[in-house]
Amino acid sequence: MSLATGAHEFAFFGLTEQQASVRATTARFAAEVLAPAYKRNEMAGEIPLDIRRRMGALGLIGAEFPEVYGGLGVDHVTAGVIAEAIAEGDFNAAYVPLLASLNGAILARHASPDLAADILPQIVSGEKLIALALTEPNGGSDAAALVLKATREGDDYLLDGEKTSISLADQADWAVVFARTGTVESRAHGISAFLVDLDQPGITRTRFADLGQHAIGRGSLFFDRVRVPATRMLGKEGAGFVQVMQGFDFSRALIGLQCLAVARVSLAETWAYIQERKAFGKPLSDNQGITFPLAEAETMVTAARLLCYRTLAAKDAGLPHTREAAMCKWWAPKLAFEVVQSCLLMHGHSGWCVDLPFEQRLRDVLGLQIGDGTAQIMKLIIAREALKAARR
Repeated sequence: MSLATGAHEFAFFGLTEQQASVRATTARFAAEVLAPAYKRNEMAGEIPLDIRRRMGALGLIGAEFPEVYGGLGVDHVTAGVIAEAIAEGDFNAAYVPLLASLNGAILARHASPDLAADILPQIVSGEKLIALALTEPNGGSDAAALVLKATREGDDYLLDGEKTSISLADQADWAVVFARTGTVESRAHGISAFLVDLDQPGITRTRFADLGQHAIGRGSLFFDRVRVPATRMLGKEGAGFVQVMQGFDFSRALIGLQCLAVARVSLAETWAYIQERKAFGKPLSDNQGITFPLAEAETMVTAARLLCYRTLAAKDAGLPHTREAAMCKWWAPKLAFEVVQSCLLMHGHSGWCVDLPFEQRLRDVLGLQIGDGTAQIMKLIIAREALKAARR
């Protein structure tokens, strides 16, 4: 499959002319710039600044933000189109708009107007990276069980504690940090959010040796009496947990499209390969043992993709979509991993070789079966929403 796929492929989504144009621009950039750098960025352990700047110049980061912040002011379906097209070229590069959207929405809604006007354009342009610092060593999936403490001291708060499993931990310039300003017993109601400059004194960073997603990296952030002005609290004290939970419904749909993009590209490459590769005097494509599993994968990927876009459309329409977002998050990463694995195996030993991208894609998508909410947590959300509906 050419990454610069024509707009006709997306006709069944009902894309507007603007969305189709954005799709074509992004897909061209993904094919010409991102795909050739996919392995190189992994080896370097970063998404280079020049690539981020080019993404920003094309409006591919935070596209849903208003123009006053440097965005395009597009809807969330269009933001999904962009994220999907980027991931077709480089799965890890799609993290840049993903984290910009998740953290930027918190800033846009809850930071002071002056702070938002200062920070958001730098993120949208690609000049700066921003991380989400929520997870802690002993909390894991229990996101409300935070112990990192924020203590008021005059016009500042002092942050003490550790965040772990943070994407971009050693690359980000800022982080939206969630800290406990209330008692431990207050759980989610005692958590506040702060915008923290990660280059200031008292902060130590580490990077983990992970199986995949090397261009993004994951690590810990240690805070030792880090002074943060009270003016950098985002929203009201004790309201931070609610803020981030609202944003996850959007990011989970984007993650679904990010993972499915990798599956779709792998499938397209495999359909082409089985027509060229011959065994016992005929193309592999003559063998139903080869084509039927690919047909099943095409069906599942198409269905999951439609679910992701339906979720984004519901967000644009102001309709509930928490259940659908959770479906996107548990299903798409698992499905993508299974599809890429099948495509690797169908390429035989050439697929097993690191010269082809299947092994890197496999390692990269696997991480999102863990990060940003496990399948078990997503299924709890789906069950909760279904039970709620049944009680009405």
